[in-house]
Amino acid sequence: ISQEHILVGNGAAELIRSLMENLEGKVGIIRPSFEEYGNRLNAGQRVVFEPAKPDFSYTVEDIITFFEDKDIQNLVLINPDNPSGNYIESGKLYKLFDWTKQKGIRLIYDESFSDFACEEERSMLKETVLKQYPQVYIVKSLSKSYGIPGLRLGILASGDEEMISFLKKDVAIWNINSFAEYFLQIYEKYAKEYEAATRKLAAEREWFMASLDKLTGVRVIPSQANYVMVELQGDLSATELTKCLLTEHEILVKDLSSKTGGEYLRIAVRNREDNQALIKALESLL
Repeated sequence: ISQEHILVGNGAAELIRSLMENLEGKVGIIRPSFEEYGNRLNAGQRVVFEPAKPDFSYTVEDIITFFEDKDIQNLVLINPDNPSGNYIESGKLYKLFDWTKQKGIRLIYDESFSDFACEEERSMLKETVLKQYPQVYIVKSLSKSYGIPGLRLGILASGDEEMISFLKKDVAIWNINSFAEYFLQIYEKYAKEYEAATRKLAAEREWFMASLDKLTGVRVIPSQANYVMVELQGDLSATELTKCLLTEHEILVKDLSSKTGGEYLRIAVRNREDNQALIKALESLL
């Protein structure tokens, strides 16, 4: 990607703040989702789409149908979504890219978890895409996929050279530390090993979801990310179960009750030993 089309940030959070605080007009967002984008907006700027399906899934057609008659100038899509893990395949995204271009809508597309999806072409970070769709702004947090949150690395890419140039001046000067810079210099050396690792995690995710699905009082929501969202259907609330897992088994999961309004957890996909430990803990508590 040419340097005129890409900006590296002190984590994706720096880029999200800079981009969202410089957008004009109303912004379409999907909930439940990663809240940082919405939190950067005034209440009057948000136009919210809440999928009605019990697994929080939605398609490109669902997005277009909902926002077609809404007065929005911007739209945020996180794919796979967080916390649901809902995923729209890359080939189907072009319909949304075409629609937003036709409507004059800026599309902020966050693909921070896309490396874990089960398809070959998972990333839209391509020079051809950026040039064809200059209204699209692609955000990627490297913390999520590469497991390097302490290095603080994120990227923002777009064919909108004027916006990229403005954002480069808006973010902090010398915003990337030397460890992060070194990582960017060497990570391509390990591309094959990284690809193999993401495939291994995807396979483990399938086993993990199948194992969770066998538990009494647990409804698994299909995911294409490195986490799984589950609904608790028994007597224990999400908050109570989170506390029990932490205090009795030293396992920390994400309580989503405040985000979803229901009894939901988000659980990371780890290695087999850790995943089995969680399954065993849930069996004893449920």
